[in-house]
Amino acid sequence: MKKIKLILVLLGVFFLTSLIIIYVVRRPSYTIQTNGKLYIVNKLSSNITIFDLYQGKVINNELPINIEPHEATTLTNQQKVIVTNYGAPHVIGKSITVINTETNKPEKIIQLDESLRPHGIVAIPQSNKVVVVTDLSNDLLVVNVETGFVEKKIPTQQQFSHLLVLHPNKPLAYVTNINSNSVSVINLEQDQVIKIIPCGLGAEGIDITPDGSEIWVSNNEENSISIISTDNHQVIDTLSAGKDPSRLKFSVDGSHCLVTNAADGTISVYNRYAKKLIKTITIPGKKKLIEKILYKSPRPVAILTHPNGLYAFVANSNANKIEVIDMQTFSIVSSIGTGKIPDGLAFVEEN
Repeated sequence: MKKIKLILVLLGVFFLTSLIIIYVVRRPSYTIQTNGKLYIVNKLSSNITIFDLYQGKVINNELPINIEPHEATTLTNQQKVIVTNYGAPHVIGKSITVINTETNKPEKIIQLDESLRPHGIVAIPQSNKVVVVTDLSNDLLVVNVETGFVEKKIPTQQQFSHLLVLHPNKPLAYVTNINSNSVSVINLEQDQVIKIIPCGLGAEGIDITPDGSEIWVSNNEENSISIISTDNHQVIDTLSAGKDPSRLKFSVDGSHCLVTNAADGTISVYNRYAKKLIKTITIPGKKKLIEKILYKSPRPVAILTHPNGLYAFVANSNANKIEVIDMQTFSIVSSIGTGKIPDGLAFVEEN
């Protein structure tokens, strides 16, 4: 009986020690110091985590959103962060929330009428307006944040319109359409679609080079990247990607493109000019058995670059944290704890 008791005690100690080790290893560790605040959209928690990147601490971990949020953007004046209220499977969202970055509190909710499931959102530079695309209604909306009015509503003419970017020098919006495997090119002055560009299966992620010459689109159902010239709106190249490429983002100088591969648990780094993969960043928790035990299976999704060009932030949705990437070495150098299923990200300069 003494031996059995001893064995049980030892097993209990081993189990408790293992839990402590796993907790310590999984705990986010923020070790860098840079300026600004990061607004992290937590889908399942239906809240926003606000993290001070200089002090390395959470300012507000439970800024509530009434309905499941997905994406976020910041106005040029840095005074507002706007979040799309997408909704859950049983609740259809049709609004956006405006957050005051001085008080870090919701300022207003803007209803989008019958434009359902707002997802992608981008701020129009030097204005109080944002452009929103809706998954279910397949609309592109121009919304005045100050007045709360939807000023324009333009059909994308495609299905499951998901994310978008704006051309830096022309009045054009480019919208990915997942179910139509395409990109809609919309002229915001003419208020109409001027081109539909066929891409790969499941066209989802999208970004435009800082000079506006190229658009890269991640096709999550065929694991590829379509490269589009904005001169003729034609696909000029196709690259191989990892499994389920979700989002992509160019470096501040436009020389590299980072692509999050959700099913792989990796981030691919491409040389934009050579159109070649130069590095694959593997998030711990996917391959080796010990990693699977110590870490939660990674699922990188949204990605945002710091305006200083030194760092990129990747939402690791399964692990409930943000992975911080050094843009010089293309390696993970820090992490930030979040709510449940982090996704959309927005950056605000210090006020």
